[in-house]
Amino acid sequence: MNNRMATETSKTEVGSYFVANYPPFSQWRPELVAEAETAMRSPPRDVPLGLYIHIPFCRKRCKFCYFKVFTEKNAGEIEGYVSALAREMELVSRLPVMGQRPFRFVYFGGGTPSFLSAKQLTSLVDRLRQNVKWDDAEEVTFECEPGTLSQPKLMTIRELGVTRLSLGVENFSDDVLRENGRAHLSAEIFRAWEWIQAAAFPNINIDLIAGMVGETEANWRENIRRTLELSPDSVTIYQLELPYNTVYSRDILGHQTEVTVADWPTKRAWVNLAFDEFLAAGYHVSSAYTLVKDPARVNFSYRDNLWMGSDLLATGIASFGHISGVHYQNLPEWKPYISTLLDENRLPLGRALRPTPHQLLVREMILQLKRGYLDAGYFRQKFNVDILDHWRPQWDGHASEGLLSVAGDRIELTRQGLLRADALLAAFFEPEHRGVRYT
Repeated sequence: MNNRMATETSKTEVGSYFVANYPPFSQWRPELVAEAETAMRSPPRDVPLGLYIHIPFCRKRCKFCYFKVFTEKNAGEIEGYVSALAREMELVSRLPVMGQRPFRFVYFGGGTPSFLSAKQLTSLVDRLRQNVKWDDAEEVTFECEPGTLSQPKLMTIRELGVTRLSLGVENFSDDVLRENGRAHLSAEIFRAWEWIQAAAFPNINIDLIAGMVGETEANWRENIRRTLELSPDSVTIYQLELPYNTVYSRDILGHQTEVTVADWPTKRAWVNLAFDEFLAAGYHVSSAYTLVKDPARVNFSYRDNLWMGSDLLATGIASFGHISGVHYQNLPEWKPYISTLLDENRLPLGRALRPTPHQLLVREMILQLKRGYLDAGYFRQKFNVDILDHWRPQWDGHASEGLLSVAGDRIELTRQGLLRADALLAAFFEPEHRGVRYT
């Protein structure tokens, strides 16, 4: 199967499920990089601007991980990467499309940004701030792995201006964590949690994954209980998928190995249980994956702005950006990325795509639907398209299955629709993109 979204089955099969963009990444091309270069030379748009910074280092590679990460780089190589990243930021700061726009949001992603030492982090941010600043950003997110944290490092992260700390817990069972190749164990979660709270981050998020290999319902209930005890500001719950370039997927496809990932009905039932438990504890549903304790205080600038068509300048190896209506990705391999920046003094663009106006409409609509609702008036005003009429068969079909309702201009997913939000989206893709590989 080329695409999990194209043919929905109960078994978790190899292929992408989570929808992060449109058109699919597989349609982006190296020969279209000139489109991104043209967009970067264009005047700034009157839309929010974000910055993504990719830190591609990890202690171990999780068996379900499909991100661009490195686990065996030495201190010299890490310094070389940091130097290249700083040079990229310098080049980015000079782009006409930047103008005088401040960054609305900043995201340190990975990999594991907290893999870097406090000294390396300070050095990196000092060099980045020579060319760009995010003092006025409404949100600065930093991803962490529990076993990489120390109290001094967390204080350094807080001093760097981080407002949202996202802790990759995934599971509280040591057996499940070991089986899935996670670097940390449960004791490191609880040790780090005390330091995280002491650092007083405005928003602390915990990531969980439903359906990890070896997980049981009893274990999942324990994950919910433990998370509620910690009482984070927000909780993000993903359902385990098997994209092509993971250890598990290679074992399945190459060695015909059986990997016991929970099927989709089971994972949805577990997420449904989590939603019920968190709602009963006073949390509120923020998206198909996220619950927040206080919606008036905690929002997700990175998510919400991206889903409403903001610009995102992406830095770091293999990172994905969107600028002036053009998608682009940086070079995904180590040596080309480093040498392009340090030897050739140019941006390390790898592939790109300029979506049509209709594709930009599809992109915003399907991403915003993941919040659990849509306002048809927003799209009528922004794109001059009545999405209710344009996709009437799709809305009627999903409604007949009990996955959403339509009242006036409001389209709202039911709980069952929310639990399978990504599986609903391919119905709105253009025909040529419904059967293609997503990544």
